[in-house]
Amino acid sequence: MTITGPMESAEPVVRTGCGAVRGRNEDGLTVFRGIPFAQPPVGDARFAAPRRVRPWDGIRDARAFGPPPPQDLGAAGTAGPPGAPAGEDWLTVNVWTPGPDPAGRRPVMVWIHGGAYKMGHSGNPAYDARRIAADGDLVVVTLNYRLGMEGFAHIEGAPANRGLLDQVAALVWVQENIAAFGGDPDQVTVFGESAGAGSVASLLAMPRAAGLFRRAVAQSVPGTFFSPRLAADIGAALAGELGLRPTVEDLTEVTPDRLVRAGQALAPKMPGNVPRWGQAAPTVTPYAPVVDGEFLPVTPWQALASGAARDVELLVGHNRDENRLFSAMAGKLGAIGEDRASAALRLYAPGGEAAYRAAFPEASANDLYERVQTDWLFAMPSLHLAEAHLTGGGRAHVYELTWPAPAFDGALGACHALDIPLLFGTFRESLALLQFGGAEPSEEALALSSRFRADWTAFARTGDPGWPAYDTERRLVRVFDAESTVAPYPEETSRRLWEGHEFTPLPLVGPEA
Repeated sequence: MTITGPMESAEPVVRTGCGAVRGRNEDGLTVFRGIPFAQPPVGDARFAAPRRVRPWDGIRDARAFGPPPPQDLGAAGTAGPPGAPAGEDWLTVNVWTPGPDPAGRRPVMVWIHGGAYKMGHSGNPAYDARRIAADGDLVVVTLNYRLGMEGFAHIEGAPANRGLLDQVAALVWVQENIAAFGGDPDQVTVFGESAGAGSVASLLAMPRAAGLFRRAVAQSVPGTFFSPRLAADIGAALAGELGLRPTVEDLTEVTPDRLVRAGQALAPKMPGNVPRWGQAAPTVTPYAPVVDGEFLPVTPWQALASGAARDVELLVGHNRDENRLFSAMAGKLGAIGEDRASAALRLYAPGGEAAYRAAFPEASANDLYERVQTDWLFAMPSLHLAEAHLTGGGRAHVYELTWPAPAFDGALGACHALDIPLLFGTFRESLALLQFGGAEPSEEALALSSRFRADWTAFARTGDPGWPAYDTERRLVRVFDAESTVAPYPEETSRRLWEGHEFTPLPLVGPEA
C-alpha cells in the first residue's frame, strides 16, 4: 500500500513485504532506487543461492542506486564505475512507475542488463528507464545480479548459475511487491540484451522461473552456454590464477576484487587455449550460464523446443552487424585479413570454411569474418530461439535492426548494443558515446527510438508488438531502419547455412575430454 501524508507529493513512500521505502517524484514519474531483493551475498551467504531480505523497521531511503556488484572494468579497476556507491548490498532493484497506486495494475517490464556476465549494473545511466515507463504508461524494474566469479564461475560446493538465481529472486520480489508500486504481477515482461538476453533465454528454461513472467524480450541472444566439464575446467583455471582450488573452502576468504582480477588475468590467455576450450576460447569471457542439469536442466533451445515455455510470448531478434562493435573496440574495424578470417571460419562455420566462402562469393576476408562471428555469437542463436519456441507450440515475434550507427561515417553498421540507446533514448551514455560519437541524435534516430519503445511497450501490454508472429513459411520480421518495414528475414543466406545446426553446451575439447 502507499502511505499517504502531507509529504507524499515530495517523498512518496510505499510499503513492501519487508518494510517501507521512500522514493522520489521525477518528471511525472515516481522512482525508487536501491531496494534490496535479497540479503548481501557475503559472509556465510557468499557463493550461496540468494537469501530473502530481512524485514526492517521505519522507512528505508530508496532514492539512490545500490552499489554495483564487483566486476571487470578493465584498466578502470574492479570496485565499480567512478562515482558508484560502495558497499555489499549488491542485490537491489529499482522501480520507475507512473504512480504507486495499488489499483493501477499497469504492465511491468523487468530489465536484465548485459555485459558478458562479468560487468554492468542497473545504475548505469544508459538504462535510465524513464522514457519507457512514461511512453508506455507502465512500470519498469531494473536489477543487479552477481557477476563474474561471484555469480557464474564453477565453484565446488556452490550452486551453479548463482547470477541467474539472483534474477529469479528479483522476479519473485516483483511478484510479491510490484502491485504496491502500481504494477500488475500477472502482466510481467522480462527484457534484456546480450548477456541479459542470454539470461532471459535461461529463465525461459529454468523450472524455478516458471510462472514468474508472462512475456519475454531477448535482444541479441548469445549462443555461449557452458557444459559442466568446460565450466569446471575454466573454474579451475580462474582459481589457479590465485594459486587456489576452485572450492568454496579456498575462495570464501578471498576478497571480491581479487576474484575479479583473476578473471582479468585469465581472459587474455584464453585465445591460446582453443585446443582445450574450443569455441569459448576466443571470446575472452570465462563466464556463461552452465547447463548444470539442475537449475538450468537443458539449453534454452532444447527447453523451448520441448514446450517448456509455450505459454510465454516471445519477442527476439538481433542487429545486422553485431561483431563490428568488438572489432572497433579492438582497433580492427575493417582490417581483418585472410588468416584471421580463415581461422574464424574454420572454428565457427557449420559446414566449414568452404560453405561460407561459397555462400558469400563476393565477400572480402573482413566481411566473412564479421559475418560468421555475428552469425555464431548472436544472429543465429536468436533466430533459432524463435524457431525452437515455434516447435514447442509457442508464439514468437522476430526483428532485425539494420539502421547503422552514425559514428565513423556509418562503418559500425547496426552493431552490437546499438539497440540500447534506441530503446532507452540514452544517446550520450556508455557505448552510445562510441556509436553516436557524442553528437546529438538526429531526427531520424529519435523517430527510430520512439518506434522501438512503442513496439516494446505494446508487446508488454498486449503480446503484439505491431507485426505478424514469425512462421517458417513467410518468415516475416520487423526490420528496424530509417523506414522500418515488415519483410522476410533479411539474412536468408546465413539462415540456410545454419539450418539444422544445434546450439549445444560448449564442450571441453582438450586432451582430457
